[in-house]
Amino acid sequence: MLRLNNIEVAYLGVIRVLHGVSLSVPEGTIVALLGANGGGKSTTLKAISGLLRVEEGEVTDGSIEWNGERIDRKSGEEIGKLGIIQALEGRHVFEHLNTEENLLVGAFNNPNRGLVKHDLEMVYDYFPRLKTLRASTAGYLSGGEQQMLVIGRAMMARPKLMMLDEPSLGLAPLMVKEIYDIIHRFNAEQKTSVLLVEQNVRIALSIAHYGYVMENGHIVLDGTVDFLKNNEDIKEFYMGLSAVGTKRSYREVKHYKRRKRWL
Repeated sequence: MLRLNNIEVAYLGVIRVLHGVSLSVPEGTIVALLGANGGGKSTTLKAISGLLRVEEGEVTDGSIEWNGERIDRKSGEEIGKLGIIQALEGRHVFEHLNTEENLLVGAFNNPNRGLVKHDLEMVYDYFPRLKTLRASTAGYLSGGEQQMLVIGRAMMARPKLMMLDEPSLGLAPLMVKEIYDIIHRFNAEQKTSVLLVEQNVRIALSIAHYGYVMENGHIVLDGTVDFLKNNEDIKEFYMGLSAVGTKRSYREVKHYKRRKRWL
């Protein structure tokens, strides 16, 4: 469905952030984009969704294709109408609206009220907690509840590709597991493709089908989930495990070097 072909991104025309990034998201799959903070993962999502222009960024080289159609020159509104929906990092909710009003914002482009009601009940089925909080002011929800709300709002847009930016950020482990279980279920039941940006490599690889590792604006490694889980460099640097399974600190593994064939 989605293909990035050697894209480069610059802000203000001079600050290069992405350098020849290529990746693809096949239909119905969950693809994880992994790596440390500041590696260019969020910029990649914004390049796809058309939000770069808001931050004075642009794709300066390469192309982004959706079902064979080039979209990197389209506006964010045009891209959204194709079914590519991004949930931004940071749990952006409309704080003064209640939970249900926030969800309905996601369906603003759907004129069929019957379908909107159906989709609302679907979201409540995935997130029962949101149904009990439907009249609660969004600004007073917990961090985990707000994250559920952001993902639910994206579901209301009937996405063909849902892009999630750091859905585990700042959440307790039990809440992270609950949210990831729901993402996995949504993908399996609705056949919606998911592009997932995540620093928590363990949780991302627990539901993804394929993964890419990004460093300093470059894709340095990609492969199936089994390949990445069993890769010693990934286990050591991103999961904090040595080859014999003992935990190591970042200080001990900070001299991590990629194999030459990935450069």
